[in-house]
Amino acid sequence: MHELRWDEASWSAAPERVEVDGADLLVTAVRDSDLWRTTAYGFVHDDGHGLLRPFAEGTAHEVSFLLDFGEQFDQAGVLVRADPAHWMKAGVEISDGEAHVGAVTTNVMSDWSLAPVPSWRNTTVTVRVSWRGDALTVRARSNEGPWQLVRVSPWLTDGAVAAGPYVAAPTRAGLRVRFCRWTLGAADASLHS
Repeated sequence: MHELRWDEASWSAAPERVEVDGADLLVTAVRDSDLWRTTAYGFVHDDGHGLLRPFAEGTAHEVSFLLDFGEQFDQAGVLVRADPAHWMKAGVEISDGEAHVGAVTTNVMSDWSLAPVPSWRNTTVTVRVSWRGDALTVRARSNEGPWQLVRVSPWLTDGAVAAGPYVAAPTRAGLRVRFCRWTLGAADASLHS
């Protein structure tokens, strides 16, 4: 895996504040920022903060962050974006008081899958998104624990694609996330070990 620098990318939507702290990046989200399209809620939000650089088929982005946030819908992880109607966000989101690992895949309309991970609180979470052929594969882990398969999702696009760390704060001001690593490498060779 090749370590990426924070200054090798650009924001899809500017956060409230960005600070470099040693090797880490501290990102404060704008209140009411989110990524979602229509399904069940009836609204479109396209102002979550993605720090993005080109993403090529056959590669994987890994992003690590400290899971020390805990208010409703606080979220961080990896954003993969082709355009406003075609993207995926994968990571950890707080829902009904609990940390959940999951993903939202958007192909004109969004869907949402999630699973509770209460033991991941106050640990370093790493999210890995691999793009191979017609699919994005999401894996995640806490600290140096085993990788968990989170999602396999169709991904068909002819245009440019970008990916990188993201954060959003749909319901509050003051969410600050500490990102501690961002790497690029080869996509996972298989869905199973």
